[in-house]
Amino acid sequence: NEVKRMKFKKATMEDFDAAFDFIEKLWSYNTYDKDEIKDIYRQVIDDPACSVFFAVENGQYRGFCHCAFFHTFWLSGMTCYLSGIITAEDVRGKGYGVAIMDEVKRQAAERGCKGIVLDSGMPRTEAHAFYEKYGFDKGCYGFDLIF
Repeated sequence: NEVKRMKFKKATMEDFDAAFDFIEKLWSYNTYDKDEIKDIYRQVIDDPACSVFFAVENGQYRGFCHCAFFHTFWLSGMTCYLSGIITAEDVRGKGYGVAIMDEVKRQAAERGCKGIVLDSGMPRTEAHAFYEKYGFDKGCYGFDLIF
């Protein structure tokens, strides 16, 4: 089973091109300035309140994940905000997303989180089905106020 050979690799600056590729695919309805994203990526991977990692199997990047950990009143304590999770298109439906989500759950539990929250763009209907199958509930609407 390929998923069993998969490892999680903490993101580094050397991985930026792979991360940027995933970021562009995750939010394909957005446009990105690569230099600007590189600066943000550097800040995020250096932030101890964040976890950014890749799912790697046989030297190939199979997925990418970014989550942040902070206290919220909503969950009355430490919360894991899953900012982005994506698997490579050619391995979808093969268990990689579940394995990445299981790793997020492990990290959230390790940090004492009371839960994982996320929002997902309206066009990402396949992702919504995945989240619901994994056990997430639709708990709210997401709103953006972009400047």
